[in-house]
Formats: sequence, C-alpha cells, structure tokens
Amino acid sequence: MHTPNKDQIKTEIAEGLVVTTRFDENGNLISAGAGRQAEVPTTPGKPDLASYIDHTLLKQNATNEQIIQLCMEAKEYHFASVCINPTHVSLCAELLRNSGVRVCTVIGFPLGANTTATKVFETKNAIQNGAQEIDMVINIGALKSGDYTFVARDITEIAQATHAGGAILKVIIEVCLLDEEEKVIACLLAKQAGADYVKTSTGFSTSGATEEDVALMRKVVGPEIGVKAAGGVRNLEDAEKMIEAGATRLGASAGVQIIQGLTAKAGY
Repeated sequence: MHTPNKDQIKTEIAEGLVVTTRFDENGNLISAGAGRQAEVPTTPGKPDLASYIDHTLLKQNATNEQIIQLCMEAKEYHFASVCINPTHVSLCAELLRNSGVRVCTVIGFPLGANTTATKVFETKNAIQNGAQEIDMVINIGALKSGDYTFVARDITEIAQATHAGGAILKVIIEVCLLDEEEKVIACLLAKQAGADYVKTSTGFSTSGATEEDVALMRKVVGPEIGVKAAGGVRNLEDAEKMIEAGATRLGASAGVQIIQGLTAKAGY
C-alpha cells in the first residue's frame, strides 16, 4: 500500500520485505532502501484472453514483411498490442492506426544496462514515433548490487517520460536472474516509481515466466497495477496458467496459436 507522508516518503510492504522511497518537494527521487518486515497478500482478477496478449516479435532479424504480418494478425485477433523493437514503431503505428491495437516497444532491451539518459531518450523517441506502451528493462546489476536508489531513479525517470507522452510503462525485472528477495524489492521499487505493470522477463535470458514468479509478483504489487508474463508462453495451457497465477497481460510470439487453441477448446 502507498503511505506517502508530509516528508514525501512512499513505503511498500510484501513478502516480509519493506521498500521505502524518498522524494523531494518537487517529486524528484532522493533515495531508496529495503529491509525486512511483514507482508500484504492480494488477489488478482481474470482477464479476457485475446485482449491481454501483446503479440510479440523482438528477434533481431525480423523483416518488414514479418512486422507487417504481425500487425495484420493483431488486428484480426484483436490483441492488446504488438510488441516490437523501436526501429519498427513508426511502421506499426501507421499500420495499426484506428484499429484499437496499441503499439508497444522495448527500452534498454534486453540487458537493461544502458544509462538512464539513454533510456529516457529511447522512450521519448519511441513515443514521438507512435509507441503507446513502453516495456523497459531495469538495471539488473544495480539491483543485485543493492543500489536501490539507482534502480528507483532509473525507473522513475522512464515512468515520468512515459506518462508525459501519454503512454503506459511496464517494468521488466528479469526474474530468472533474481532471487526471491530481489524479485520482491524490484516489484516494489517499480510500483513506487510509477510503473503501470511489472513484467517477468525479456525472453532473451536463461528462462522466461513461471507460474510461481507471476503469483509472487501479483501478491507483491497487489491489484493496483498489472503483471505481465512473458517468455515461454507458447500455448493455451501456458496462457491459462499465467492468468490463473495473476497475469493481466501476456507477452507471446505465439498469440495466434493461443487463440486458435482457445477456439478449438470451445468447439468452434
């Protein structure tokens, strides 16, 4: 829960950990820290499947023809968005204009090790080109070093740039590289910094989303923000498990197969 006081301190508690972030009177982040305390459990809702899929193509060898096909599929199946690399944002924005399908792109991807200034520039440039959703990667090395102020400031500056452009922010914490305590801290820092979603994975590291990680992330952030499961969501069974665990968005390159699986299951 958010408990800002007159000193502009935000505190989040989950899974026995408390993360505190301090802001100055102008809303600028001063410091962030983490310690042990009590947890606050929460319960997610269940979304409609097609409208929660980010139809994804992030391969470095993706061609314009493949990006066009991705957009056509997204319009046909009414997916939430297409998730593509920044170089394809303008093309997707043009193809998806007035379709109801949003354009999502990735920032600091896939390592998260770009400078904050670079990530801010990427974010603003992507929004100028038509992006409506931003999926940024945290600085994982900084998190594992215990430099929570750096991580919080990194996310906060991207969140400010994202929201100033009218877009939403998903924060990728790369769960496969974190222990449980680090996952909790990353989620709480992201929530405090203004993230609209926390996201499990880039899909480019050692593994992707698991039900256990999605459930933990949902429990930590509560119902106020979304949880995106990405990496390894390959079929209807995977998708249903992630939703049951608490995901409200799914990042998948297999969006068409997932919906076709749902249609077959329903007997259409």
